[in-house]
Amino acid sequence: MDVRVGDTLLMKKKHPCGADKFAVLRIGADFRIRCLGCGREVMLGRVKVEKNIKKIIREE
Repeated sequence: MDVRVGDTLLMKKKHPCGADKFAVLRIGADFRIRCLGCGREVMLGRVKVEKNIKKIIREE
């Protein structure tokens, strides 16, 4: 997948706060993403994040 730092990810599953959009902060073996609803930062494995992406929103 072509995910870059600064992209917004629309995920299949929602965060417990109810938001389903996340901002990408760091990419590597793990992804650090920030919930755009409550602002909490989460670090997840690459496979788990890529499996749950519904759409990549890129602001160019």
